[in-house]
Amino acid sequence: MLKRLDKIRFRGHKRDEFLDIAESPNASDTECGDEVPMKIPRTSGKDSDELKDPAGPGIINMASGVQDYNRTESDRLNEIKGHLEIALLEKHFLQEELRKLREETNAETLKQELEKERQRRIELEQKVNEILKTRTEEPPPTPLPTKAPTQANGTDKRSNMMCSRVQKWVYDKFGEYIEDFRFQPEENTVETEEPLSARRLTENMRRLKRGAKPVTNFVKNLSALSDWYSIYTSAIAFIIYMNAVWHGWAIPMFLFLAILRLSLNYLIARGWRIQWSIVPEVSEPIEPPKEDLTVSEKFQLVLDVAQKAQNLFGKMSDILEKIKNLFMWVQPETTQKLYIALWAAFIASCCIPYRIIGLSMGLYAGIKFFLIDFVFKRCPRLRAKYDTPYIIWINLPTDPQLKERTNATVSRRLQTTASRSYAGASAPTGVNRDEDSNRFHTTKRGNFHEVFNLSENERPLAVCENGWRCCLINRDRKMPTDYIRNGVLYVTENYLCFESSKSGSSKRNKVIKLSDITDIQKYKVLSVLPGSGMGIAVSTPSTQKPLVFGAMVHRDEAFETIFSQYMKITSAASSSES
Repeated sequence: MLKRLDKIRFRGHKRDEFLDIAESPNASDTECGDEVPMKIPRTSGKDSDELKDPAGPGIINMASGVQDYNRTESDRLNEIKGHLEIALLEKHFLQEELRKLREETNAETLKQELEKERQRRIELEQKVNEILKTRTEEPPPTPLPTKAPTQANGTDKRSNMMCSRVQKWVYDKFGEYIEDFRFQPEENTVETEEPLSARRLTENMRRLKRGAKPVTNFVKNLSALSDWYSIYTSAIAFIIYMNAVWHGWAIPMFLFLAILRLSLNYLIARGWRIQWSIVPEVSEPIEPPKEDLTVSEKFQLVLDVAQKAQNLFGKMSDILEKIKNLFMWVQPETTQKLYIALWAAFIASCCIPYRIIGLSMGLYAGIKFFLIDFVFKRCPRLRAKYDTPYIIWINLPTDPQLKERTNATVSRRLQTTASRSYAGASAPTGVNRDEDSNRFHTTKRGNFHEVFNLSENERPLAVCENGWRCCLINRDRKMPTDYIRNGVLYVTENYLCFESSKSGSSKRNKVIKLSDITDIQKYKVLSVLPGSGMGIAVSTPSTQKPLVFGAMVHRDEAFETIFSQYMKITSAASSSES
């Protein structure tokens, strides 16, 4: 190591041109001063004569002085470089020592824990010894007076030996089961959650699809039986079921079908090719998983999975909310029917024998499944009138539907009270309520016709009464403040109105006449993102580039409204011209 440090310390052009670090009194391994005493280079006699000559050799002396100065500077830099490398090595050694010290501290903690365990063991041994001493110090029980002590001692020893043998045999045979019944505190284990991964997400979705495939196939076969997809199969199943119910063999029949299904599954698992399905299975193409996905593909994958999960959770929540509302008397007329049916079933179960009840229920289930449901599925109007369970299930509301109903009733009450009070107090004579509501429709900044400088008859349509939040992108403007504006978009019978949210002046608002629009289409602002976008592009003769209303959450609804109103105006204009 010393040789390596010596090499690093004295790297340079020549070793003889500067002093050793050990010779300088102020030098150290971690310090480098600005002034380094350098060796005076030896000069020959000829050089001294040239230095003494004031005339011709002066130029040569100047050049040699510059070279010596440059050489001393390079030597000084090399020496500083060597000092820096020595400092880096010392830093590395210090880091190694610090790591070793940390390891030693960990070893010390382990030693402390080991000492604590030893102390605990010693305390337990002391307690055990104390218990044994107390047992030995207890006086033995006084023996009863007997006539023949020798015979009693022999019988006691034999009985103790037999008891110990029986206990040992019982423990050897049933000790494992006895240990299972020991009460132990439950261990609360926290499951670690996996991080979000596109590959893991697709794999879980495929696993869910494969796991639910037997259930979906079973439901498809039942629906195929009810729909008489195969007439012969449905007829045979109907005859067998009704015969089994009539003779009281319905439960053995279902058990036999379960055993038959398990037997077929065993043969399929052994490699037999057996297809026992009413509906033919359609093999779906299996897409191989991609190794590397782009950002847009990952984003689209997350959107697809989120959409499927949203729809699945929505259906499950609708079913659960309908069941809850049925039992919570949310709709009293619907729950009343269930209440009466339950009372009738209770009275029938108390009075009628169970055999007759089971026979009637089985016959009703078979007739409804094979005949009534077939007729109702083919005749929707008949089902909507007479299928009581279907009507009850359809009319049961969910929680969002209940919320919408309550909000609608509250808004209607407020509108009626407000219209009555307003019409009686401030409405002018000769003006009805509809004209008054049209005239005095307001936005966030004032009356609608005053904000956009329109006639009093112009008001937003019922679909966009509150407007759609969006941002107007005017690509003809180059200033950032005029290029993008946030606001609200309204549609009237003749105009497309945009109200800016930043300024109260009407100059920043935009009014477009629907008859002046030359083209309207859906627009995607950022082509990198997946999907069809969230914008609408409107072209007019006054703009070189189409105006874009972007960042609209309800883009499709707004587009349908604007396009339908635009088509009405254009068709009315064309008919008037013709």
